Amino acid sequence: MKKTPLAIATGLLLATSFASSAQRVTVEIQNLTHGITFTPFLVAAHDGNTALFTTGQPASASLQAMAEGGAIAGLSADVQAASGQVVENPAGGLLAPGASTTTTVIDTAGTTNEYLSIVAMLLPTNDGFAGLNSWRIPDEAGTYVVNLSAYDAGTEANDEIVNGGGAPGTPGIPAAPGGFAGTGGTGAATIDANTNVHIHRGALGDDDNTGGKSDLDNTVHRWLNPVVRATITVEI
Repeated sequence: MKKTPLAIATGLLLATSFASSAQRVTVEIQNLTHGITFTPFLVAAHDGNTALFTTGQPASASLQAMAEGGAIAGLSADVQAASGQVVENPAGGLLAPGASTTTTVIDTAGTTNEYLSIVAMLLPTNDGFAGLNSWRIPDEAGTYVVNLSAYDAGTEANDEIVNGGGAPGTPGIPAAPGGFAGTGGTGAATIDANTNVHIHRGALGDDDNTGGKSDLDNTVHRWLNPVVRATITVEI
């Protein structure tokens, strides 16, 4: 099978032609951060009329549930209702800093599922998530690398308080799986002026483990984009 040279992109595909001829798409997901853990990922192949999120627009209820609590069932059901194909939780749980997981998405031959999307919540954040949104699958066999940024769902203030919250509309961060979270924070933010999906500002954190404004450690929980690397292999 002919392989094209490696194509490197950051949210953009370096390929020129597309079609529905792809047969199998395999995705390796790598956590690029120092101290962020990802909730279970959702990997989806779908048509051009389907999107898991749209920047500059309000989050759907399904996206809010994923971004605030890591719940992917709603987004998965949305994709399948539109005749899309999904792989849920390829890592079999949380994806720790520096860790990777690989999943064979699906055979897309004979379908209109020409687009690939990937999402998962960042922990510890209030409503932050990594996202690849409607990346068009190339019709040339090869390996493509796409770097994913962190987005803010715009549905909850980034108070950076770790309190077990996570249900939609409930303030707070569900957990800090890697540890190093403090207590007694008064809240890094009380409102978010931008209530649409947008690029996340990152965690602020502080160096006070028993007080301050944030429960996050500014030497551990801060990050810069990109936060995830997806290595996508297309077989024709």
